[in-house]
Amino acid sequence: MQIRNFSIIAHIDHGKSTLADRLMQATKAVSAREARAQLLDDMDIERERGITIKASAVTVMHHHVMGQKADRLEENDAGAPEGGEAALTQRDDSSLFMLNFIDTPGHVDFNYEVSRALKACEGAILVVDATQGVQAQTVVNAYLAINENLTIIPVINKIDLPSARAEEVAMEVEQVLGLPAEDCILVSAKTGQGIPELLASICEKFPGPRKPIMKQTRALIFDAQYDDYRGVVVYARVMDGPENAPALKVGDKIRMMGTGRSFQITDIGKRVPKPVRVGQAGVGEACYIVAAIRSLADVRIGDTITLENDPAKEALEGYKPPVQMVFCDFYPATSEDAKGGDFENLREAIEKLSLNDSSFTFVPVHSEALGFGFRCGFLGLLHMEIIQERLEREFNTQVVQTAPTVTYRVKMHDGTTMDVHNPAELPKGGTYEEILEPICKVEIICPNTNIGDVLKLCTERRGVFKSQQVVGENRQMVTFEVPLAELIYDFYDKLKAITSGYGTMDYEIAEFRAENLVKVDILINAEPVEALSLICHRQNAEYRGRLLLKKLAKQIDRHQFEIPLQAAIGGKIIARETIKAFRKDVTAKCYGGDVSRKRKLLEKQKEGKKKMKNVGRVDIPQEAFMAVLDQGEE
Repeated sequence: MQIRNFSIIAHIDHGKSTLADRLMQATKAVSAREARAQLLDDMDIERERGITIKASAVTVMHHHVMGQKADRLEENDAGAPEGGEAALTQRDDSSLFMLNFIDTPGHVDFNYEVSRALKACEGAILVVDATQGVQAQTVVNAYLAINENLTIIPVINKIDLPSARAEEVAMEVEQVLGLPAEDCILVSAKTGQGIPELLASICEKFPGPRKPIMKQTRALIFDAQYDDYRGVVVYARVMDGPENAPALKVGDKIRMMGTGRSFQITDIGKRVPKPVRVGQAGVGEACYIVAAIRSLADVRIGDTITLENDPAKEALEGYKPPVQMVFCDFYPATSEDAKGGDFENLREAIEKLSLNDSSFTFVPVHSEALGFGFRCGFLGLLHMEIIQERLEREFNTQVVQTAPTVTYRVKMHDGTTMDVHNPAELPKGGTYEEILEPICKVEIICPNTNIGDVLKLCTERRGVFKSQQVVGENRQMVTFEVPLAELIYDFYDKLKAITSGYGTMDYEIAEFRAENLVKVDILINAEPVEALSLICHRQNAEYRGRLLLKKLAKQIDRHQFEIPLQAAIGGKIIARETIKAFRKDVTAKCYGGDVSRKRKLLEKQKEGKKKMKNVGRVDIPQEAFMAVLDQGEE
């Protein structure tokens, strides 16, 4: 039996999941009765949004004779043994191929999932939509695969659509990525056209797993998830071990080289795509491992598994830690119970979710307005939305989220620097030399007709033009340097709007650059509310502050006393709004008489309002903390 490990990579909505479905059907891993669209997207949120959030590893079995043509392959497939579970034990058949493939996300915010998947593979299928052509994330994912020295098979998908431009898109692939146009395989994942040719190319072009470097077992953990009944389920790729014997089997005692903890394997299996017990795994294979691991801290993504009785001396390289660039706070929705069960439930939910998605971080924080919570770091704004929704759906926790911020770097007078993830952490003015903000290299691919609007949008967001390149006949790619703080709010939505949905973008952090940045404090009833403060460019500070106060004035209910809302830089007030008090008509009972009677009642009411203002507390609704999210016009 021969082994092929590969990933399916593409821009979002180019048909990766549909192609994965068709590969499983073509190899008889799923029957026609079991088949459904997006079979590997097992989360409700993935199916609702139509996007892949989590990479899914699957093992399928396929019979192929090297050098056999695809048309003969299709004819002989009916008489071949069943794929899936039935073929897992046929290890002595030289025409049998074990295909371990990973369906990866396409959105830029889940790029870390793609890089992790590619680390466990020898090949990659690069899918390009025949109607849309090469997009921004197509380029990024292709270079990720090239950097890992993977063999790439370019696939032009959706050739069954009337608007398909297969030959033109193949030339785009050659022009932009340098992959020969004649190597592109034309397929339709929807109808199954071209799938036999693709399977033949996978078996013939992708190399097998590398030879083991040592006899000691080493397996790379590329994913994990928590099961209430079985504990932590670890997904691993066996990299090294004995060649003619199982590297891992049920009953073995394993050691996590990073954490130093040891466990006994109780189950080994594969997803085909449903979980199937196999009892052992050899070099080059991917599998899931159950070993009664109860503590979440005992497993780390990128760690190396070895055997306790014959351990490896050196761990595998693992993964480079992701760089979180968007931060926000999560608090329990019922803040009065935040010190009790709600906070503990949120902690447990976040810990379990971080095991399944290792690309976000969390640390405990406390807010005067919202109580105890967690400051979480994310790779992007969509990543933040998905994590919040998964917490609420999968763990039944109600979460309050504050406005997202980015990481700033503060240079002190003594030459040292410190990272600031929250405006509240910024040192007082005069104690630091300058503030540096993250600058992104943004690549935007858009139609020629929208190029002027795109340039205007980037310029308005303090972007610096870098380059412009023609991609095909009707599209261009422009490169800008734009501050990350200007990207994380509504930049992508506006780009989609002005390009009628045809514009795509990709960004990466290029550097930290010193700018004229200031901290804008928001005062409610003369008391600063740190959760509402923000860091922005000085030229935009007054506009942002005034806009935020107008939104807060609509969100905060009227009280029995007047509430001043102020935006301040240091000790200088730059904007103010006032929420008028509820006012009882105390002079209604005065029908006639001297005016001094009315004046006396009004003065008495005025004194009462003044006293109430000094001792009263302003109730701030949760919606007010989200008002800072929207930078748009009124």
